[in-house]
Amino acid sequence: MQARRKFALTLPSGVLVLGERTLVMGVLNVTPDSFSDGGHFLETENAVKHALEMQRAGADLIDIGGESARPGAIGISAEEELRRILPVLRGLRRRLRIPISVDTCKVEVAQVALAAGAEMINDISGLRADPELARVAKRGGVPLALMHIRGTPKTMQQLKPAKNIWREVERGLRWSVERALKAGVRRGQLLIDPGIGFGKTVTQNYELLCRLDRLQKFKLPILIGTSRKSFIGKVLGSAPPEQRLFGTAAAVAASILAGAHIVRVHDVAEMVQVVRVADAVLRAG
Repeated sequence: MQARRKFALTLPSGVLVLGERTLVMGVLNVTPDSFSDGGHFLETENAVKHALEMQRAGADLIDIGGESARPGAIGISAEEELRRILPVLRGLRRRLRIPISVDTCKVEVAQVALAAGAEMINDISGLRADPELARVAKRGGVPLALMHIRGTPKTMQQLKPAKNIWREVERGLRWSVERALKAGVRRGQLLIDPGIGFGKTVTQNYELLCRLDRLQKFKLPILIGTSRKSFIGKVLGSAPPEQRLFGTAAAVAASILAGAHIVRVHDVAEMVQVVRVADAVLRAG
């Protein structure tokens, strides 16, 4: 285990300190077709209620997404994405005390979401879908999370496996970071995510988790999402997403011990316990 670097991200509402403890980002999918909870929170009332429940359970941030990134997913329009998430953002205004991140690759969606109260952009395409997203983050003065993905959600599982996954991830993240910096985003506002499950084989996902500390060379905070993903189900006898809680707990703990600053999860209450114990191990080390 390596000592985890500390960072401070500037949000419109204040400063978010990373590294003193692991932060928990609760997933809020306002979609009909996400792989794990598609359709559960498509109704605004249910989505708002769930966000508030995750806050009470100990979430430090909420990540709202209106477009599924499951394997084989077909993209939707910015108008449809906003139709799904905007009522939720409005419903949470002045009720949620923790920051909201918007999970989108679209400039139009990010702009409207920031105006409605979101304070971070989480781009799973790493600026490949629309490089102008970096300028939106710059103008809004919000953090920008850059994820590595091979292909797109629609094509990522059809690609031939990478010969060297670490080379691809590091090269891809370096490209994304450089593109963001050229657009004027301050380095202190960037986060990186290796993109577990996005175009990687089961073995490669475990390779990334095993050596996540390699990403510390970027000197940027690390966001990681392993929650309920299929690479966990594969080693649990093809367990469906709802039966991957303990497997997710193991993956989250491994991520933290390897240097993750933020873990993106569905089961907030349970993962808060995992985070506290893993953080205690880190402090002891």
